[in-house]
Amino acid sequence: MRKFFSLSPIFIVAIIFSLPAIFIFLSLAQDFSSNWIHLVDTVLPEYLLNSLKLFIGVSIGVFVLGVSTAWIISTCEFRGKKFFSWALILPFAIPPYIMSYAFTGLFDSYGSANDLVRFIFQLDPETVPFPSVRNITGAIIIFSFTLYPYVFLISQTSFLNQSRDIFDVSRTLGLSRFKTFFKVALPIARPSIVAALMLVGMEVLSDFGAVEHFAIPTFTSGIFRTWFGLNDLTTAKQLASILFMIFLFLILIEKYSRRKILYTSNSTSNRELVPTPLKGYKELFAIIICSLPIFVGFIIPFVQLLYWTIFFDTSFFTSDFLSLIKNSLSLAVISSILCLFIATIINYIIRIEKNNFLSFINKVITSGYGIPGIVLALGVLNLFFMLDNISNIILTGSLVGLIFAYCIKFYAVTNSSISSGFKKISINLDNVASSLGSSKRRILKSIHLPLLKSSFIIGMLVFMIEVIKELPATLILRPFNFNTLSVSAYNYASDERMIEAAAPSIGIVIACLIPIIILIKLIGKEEIE
Repeated sequence: MRKFFSLSPIFIVAIIFSLPAIFIFLSLAQDFSSNWIHLVDTVLPEYLLNSLKLFIGVSIGVFVLGVSTAWIISTCEFRGKKFFSWALILPFAIPPYIMSYAFTGLFDSYGSANDLVRFIFQLDPETVPFPSVRNITGAIIIFSFTLYPYVFLISQTSFLNQSRDIFDVSRTLGLSRFKTFFKVALPIARPSIVAALMLVGMEVLSDFGAVEHFAIPTFTSGIFRTWFGLNDLTTAKQLASILFMIFLFLILIEKYSRRKILYTSNSTSNRELVPTPLKGYKELFAIIICSLPIFVGFIIPFVQLLYWTIFFDTSFFTSDFLSLIKNSLSLAVISSILCLFIATIINYIIRIEKNNFLSFINKVITSGYGIPGIVLALGVLNLFFMLDNISNIILTGSLVGLIFAYCIKFYAVTNSSISSGFKKISINLDNVASSLGSSKRRILKSIHLPLLKSSFIIGMLVFMIEVIKELPATLILRPFNFNTLSVSAYNYASDERMIEAAAPSIGIVIACLIPIIILIKLIGKEEIE
């Protein structure tokens, strides 16, 4: 009986976290309405085609950007390498929908970039030098430059873990550096890269802000329009079920790819790869390749937003703006602390019980990361509608739903950090403490928690970044008249008030940038230690 109660938190969390997804899938058992038939006959094929185009296009884009920069940073020595190794992560601070606002302001007919070219070359006011970015091509470019860090980080780790002996053998066989990359390094890193591409694909397919701003019909925008435009929640949930099944397929591929990493990264030698010094035009080429993603993915949109905020929207620093910051940070802090508590308890139970089934249940809990924000929001709303009807407590439209959704979606972030932290703690410490008469609770409090401090900080910071950037779930589940930085930016951009959208957008970027810088320093410190 005692063991049952010790294991019950994992099962309780797994059941509660699974309920929104269950409610979404239950919609498939309901009758399909005339709206569904209309969608199937008219726009559903377009949703599928556009989503496929984005997935393929962005996959190619992030592959080129992420793998090329990771290979250069991992295997070459050149001026500025130390700077580029962390600066290439900066685009993480700019969500795709924020970048879409910035690039719209730059490349619209009378945007900053077009105005500048017309001024420099004294062109006719009606001349438009740069094409519009409000199309699938523009969306692919934006997604590629904001999401390539996934591929960069994972590919870099894979390249660094490859043995020096493998490359030495390839060179003795007469393979050039170029051929060594394609015939040796890339095939070994393929499982890691595929896993990264699946993560990127999930981010692309779950996006709402950028595709909505560019008026690109996809599943996420279709779900939103079906619900609010046609006032048909059931059909919206049925659309969401299809999108969720696509995500489950991508998750399976990602998990399979991660397992393959175990078979491709092992080596009989521990000799590290020695970077090759670059000189002359080769060094210049490496600098250009590494500079391009930073320039396009971070500097250009950041400068554009900052320019609007400082020179055009001088009244942005008001009590309302401070309220947006407070709301965003409060939600991020509260939900991150709650998730850290849950992840710590669950991972400690798994540690002391040493049960593979419990580890599997924990993986089920972490799968919430693969649920698109808009799908999750529908599931949470459906669950809360039911709870409202059977109780006297009104949960719908409260902050409880929003925090609940954040915990489901981003639990995987904190779990990854806490799980890694526990694995670094030797089991011998537990055994020694137990032999001295310490209880499991005391071992957790006196030994594990102090040693997990850096894991707590990393998990909390990454969680906060995700919450601050999240748009669709926040947009749907927030209480009435409760705005965050992301919602405010979206509302202004939806009304084509790009200048007003700049202040909350730059707030999001800075709020995400600070944790990223702290994370870079923490991770660098851990590597040194």
